[in-house]
Amino acid sequence: MTVPLGQPRRVAVYSRLAAGIRAQVFPLGSLLPKESDLGTRLGVSRTVVREALMLLEEDGLIHTRRGVGRFVAPELPRAGLERLRPFEEVLASQGQTVGVENLQATIQHATDFVAGGLELDPDANTWFWETRLTRDGEPVALVQEHIPAGRDLRDISPLLAERLRDPQDPGRTLFAVMTDVLGPVFGPGECAMTAGVAGATRGRLLSLAPSAPLLILTQTAQHGGRAAYLAKYIVRAGERLSINQPPQS
Repeated sequence: MTVPLGQPRRVAVYSRLAAGIRAQVFPLGSLLPKESDLGTRLGVSRTVVREALMLLEEDGLIHTRRGVGRFVAPELPRAGLERLRPFEEVLASQGQTVGVENLQATIQHATDFVAGGLELDPDANTWFWETRLTRDGEPVALVQEHIPAGRDLRDISPLLAERLRDPQDPGRTLFAVMTDVLGPVFGPGECAMTAGVAGATRGRLLSLAPSAPLLILTQTAQHGGRAAYLAKYIVRAGERLSINQPPQS
């Protein structure tokens, strides 16, 4: 399997499987092959396949029946849109500061889910920012944010496209940078919540065992009447959240 430059192998496997689901290679409602069989077909390890399947389940493309296996969802999900604020503000509580550690800021080929959520062509590229949020030095959440890149971003905001040409915003999430440039003018939208487990990669970043439970929030938002932002907020179990996002004027 060829992996696009800069894209993790688990994301490349996710994209291949998601494309297979949408093309009916794996029909809606059907039982998926075993992890080992998928790994053999794609030339990757079971660990990579397992993490890709976790992402597919979080995005509503598959579901697990304990003792039976993983099945393709009976219908394909759609991404919604709602108002939001930077996630570090959502996690912050009175008297406590949430730290933001930037892990990467790159342009990547959009996965099937990201392209659909941002209403982009399947071959489009997107900005991908990953940050780790900490409290008292301990990791509490990962923030994985996507926005259009190139011409698609310039169509939304030439100012934002120019700002991101040389991203120099340590200690900020992407959405915090966006509100600096564009102001609080995002919405409407929707935030979907699912439960999951850390897996090897996210477990390492959050100092958790691979089997540790997580809360995953998938958030998208519009700007100027078009989809402009899609993010996953991956939160350690037990964190208190202010889920009701206030309207922005």
